[in-house]
Amino acid sequence: MAEFTGRDLHLVKKALAIAVLAIERQPGPLQSASDQHDMKTLLDSLIESDTELVHCARAAKIAVTGNPD
Repeated sequence: MAEFTGRDLHLVKKALAIAVLAIERQPGPLQSASDQHDMKTLLDSLIESDTELVHCARAAKIAVTGNPD
């Protein structure tokens, strides 16, 4: 598996968070639960703290919805 550091790692985390949120927003049969689960597991393994997770989730929400709240 590739190893990411610095800005590259930040972008991978953000992309995973955006993808998870995008999948959550898809209706029923269009939602890929297995992809979502695997992405969440990978993201959990990359995130170092609850604070980082909160920031990542907020950034994803802004990217997907355009709204921070």
